[in-house]
Parts: sequence; C-alpha cells; structure tokens
Amino acid sequence: MVSMEHVARKILTYLPYVLVLIDMRYEGVNCGREGSVDHHMEMGKKLLAAGQLADALSHFHAAVDGDSKNYLAYYRRATVYLAMGKSKSALPDLSKVIELKPDFTSARLQRGNLLLKQGKLDEAESDFRNVLKAHPSDKEATEAEYQLTKSDELQRLVAEARQSYQSKDYATAASQLNAVIETCIWDVIAREMRADCFIQLGELGKAINDLKATSKLRNDNTHAYYQLSTIYYNLGDHELSLSEVRECLKLDPDHKQCFGHYKQVKKLNKQIRSAEDMIQEQRYDEAVSKYEAVMKTEPNVLPFTLLAKERICHALTHGQQQASKAIFMCSQVLNKDPNNLNALKDRAEAYIQDEQYEEAVRDYDTASKNSENDHQIKEGLEKAQRLLKQSRKRDYYKILGVKRTAQKKEIIKAYRKLAQQWHPDNFQDPVEKKKAENKFIDIAQAKEVLTDPEMRNKFDHGEDPMDPESQQGQHGGGGGQHFHFNPFGSGPFNFKFNFH
Repeated sequence: MVSMEHVARKILTYLPYVLVLIDMRYEGVNCGREGSVDHHMEMGKKLLAAGQLADALSHFHAAVDGDSKNYLAYYRRATVYLAMGKSKSALPDLSKVIELKPDFTSARLQRGNLLLKQGKLDEAESDFRNVLKAHPSDKEATEAEYQLTKSDELQRLVAEARQSYQSKDYATAASQLNAVIETCIWDVIAREMRADCFIQLGELGKAINDLKATSKLRNDNTHAYYQLSTIYYNLGDHELSLSEVRECLKLDPDHKQCFGHYKQVKKLNKQIRSAEDMIQEQRYDEAVSKYEAVMKTEPNVLPFTLLAKERICHALTHGQQQASKAIFMCSQVLNKDPNNLNALKDRAEAYIQDEQYEEAVRDYDTASKNSENDHQIKEGLEKAQRLLKQSRKRDYYKILGVKRTAQKKEIIKAYRKLAQQWHPDNFQDPVEKKKAENKFIDIAQAKEVLTDPEMRNKFDHGEDPMDPESQQGQHGGGGGQHFHFNPFGSGPFNFKFNFH
C-alpha cells in the first residue's frame, strides 16, 4: 500500500514544472492579447481607408475591448463614428483620448469642433485655447484661432438673440438665431428658441422643422413631441398629431399634457375616419351626423370646422341631394377659403341640382383656374354650360313643374294634371285652342323625355332629345334620323293619354 507521505513527495517534485507551465501560458496569453489588439488596429485602418466603415468599427471595438488604455484605439473609433455621422458616439471617445493623453491636440481640436456644433461655446473655447497652449502644428494653430474667433462672434449673436426674444421681437431673434444655427447645427436650445419664434410669427412649417430636429438631438424630448402634436392639431392634421403625441407617450406614459391631448386627438381621429368610411359606403346621412359630431368635439380649431362643413356639403350633394343646405355649407367654407377645390366642385354640383346654372358655371370656372388638369372640373364645367344654354330654351322640368330630382311617379302625376288642364278639347276659341295645342305638345314631350331613362339622362347632361338641332349635332352634322313628336297622330312617339 502506498503511503500518503510518498504521494505528497511525488507532487512536490512536479510542482516547479507545473508553475513554469502556468507562467508560460500566462505570458503567451498576454502576447496573444497584445498581438490581437495590433491586428485589430491594423485591420481597422485598412478597412477605414477602403470606406468599409461598419467592418472598421467592429475591429476598433475589439481593439478597445482588448486594451482599454490604448488612446489610439479610441481615437480611431471616434474617427469612424464621425465618418458615419454619429457625432454623439464620437464625443465620449474623444474625451477618453484626451483623458489618456492630454497633449493629443488633434483630439482636442475635433472635440472642440463638435462642442461648437452643439452650441456648447464655453467648453469649445476651452478646447481651442488648450490646443494653442500645447505646441500645435501650424495648421492646427490656424484652425484653433479661427474657431476661437468664430466662437466669440457666436457668443455675441446668442446674447443678442436672447435679448430680442425677451423683448418679443421674434423676427429679429429668428434672424439672429439663423446665423447661430448655421454653425451650431446641433444646438438644441437655439433651435427650441427659434421654433418658438416661428410659432409666434405664424410660420408653423419652419417651427415643425426645428422641433423635429430637437426631438432627435435630445433624448426623451417629450416637450418637442407635445409641441409637434399640438401644431399639427391646430393645422387640422389629426393623423400626424396622433402620431407625434404617441411618440411622447412612448417616452413617458404618465406625461400629463400628452395623455390629455392624446385622448382628444384619438376621439377626433376616430370620428373623422368613421365619417369617411360612411361616405365611401354611400351612407351619406350617417356621414353628415358624424361630421356634425366632429364639430361638437372640436369647436375651436377652424381647420376641423371647415373640414367638417366641406364634407357635409359633399355628403348632402351626393346623398339626398339637399341642394340648398349643401350650398349653405360649402359657402361657409368658401368664405374662409375661396379657392377650396372640393367645396367649389360640390357647391357647383349643388347649384346644378338647384337649377342655378350661372352660379354653377362660375364655381366650376373658378375651380378650373386653380386646377387646369382636373378632368372632373372640366366635365362639370361643360355640363353646367350646356344646362345653362338649355335652360334659356325649353326646360321639361319647369314645363311639368317638378324638381330635377323628381321620381317617375311624381312626373306622371304632374303630367296628368297638366294634360287634363290644357287638353285642346277644353277650348272652343280658335286662338285659345291653338295656344292649348302648343302647350299640350310641350307637356306631352316633357313627360315622354322625363319618363324615359335614356332621354332623361341626355337632357340632364344638356342635350335635348326632342330638339332636331341638338340631335343633328350628336349625329355628326345631320347624318342621323330625326323623329318629330306628334301627340295627336301616329309615329315613333305616339301614345294614348290616360288621365284616370
């Protein structure tokens, strides 16, 4: 049996060799690690020179992980970030370089330039002054001096802009801030101030551009998203307003202003989308009611009121054809927005339904001047002009005393009443009898045209089926057959009168 003492002696004999092996392995790891960092640095430089930025960045990441004290690894990585337009990521790396090697003037100069663009003028000036103290190259010294001069000028402009803003001279403040932001393109404070100037000046499009920039430049910028949402809302764009306020709530679900605004926009958006679905489904009466609800939900923002009235006019024109109410609604829109194409087209159609053809021609003519290539406007104008011309001749609806929207039953009823009244047999005097005959022919022709769907459609589009001249024009200058109406004899339009 082997004693424990013998085993212990054997282990002690081999221990020095084990320690040597461990030491060699440790040195090998160190050498491998250093070699790996150099390899990543070399590969990163080659890939950067070749413009393969993502691959270069991966190698510089590995170099930084391999040696956290290697200032060049941070500097190279910052260079890639800058080439990729990721200045936010580059800034911490440049600061790390300066921490590890305070006399590295290139890093200081680059950090100063980034700070200048961010509007951090005091910090930028500090970097430029330190560059000048650190024995820079002639090129670096020239750039640092130039940037220092520019920074001084920007400090002055910022102070003047704040003074103008506080004095409510928003136009001057905006102009001064334009000069600041030309250099300090990532300056959140300057952009926020300029956005407010634009809001005060009513230049909302410009305000939107600045606020969109600030929402990206500052993390968790809930205020920018709230402002964007309220601007879009006041412009009448419920979809974009809803989108921006949702971004605010993603950052802070408990944001009081955004949550309150979200509920209002969501309700309004739902009503408008529902009303539009109803119009698409030709449920016009329901659409009118829904848009009336929209005006109750938001009575104070004019674009939503005008939208609701414009769409109510459209629904009334295409639904039960309530011409007078449609004209009233569209007129209210056009009083505020005289060139609103949809309101002009719908009111023109309502005027046609109300037999106000001159007004219809005028609206279509105004619309055509604002949209020359709109085929709907062109066709509508031609139709209105034909109907106006027709109205100055013979109007079958007026002859029977019915509206253009009258159903066949109403037309026959009106015809029977007038036919009984003006039947030539009711008159003995030759002059009166002749007058009655002419009147009776008009009544019979009106009934014939308006109870025949094809002839009525032609008449409604400005063509008189009983007018030989009109028919001649439709048959290429007289090549077609013309029928002459005779209610008393035989022929294509002969029919018996039944008054009972």
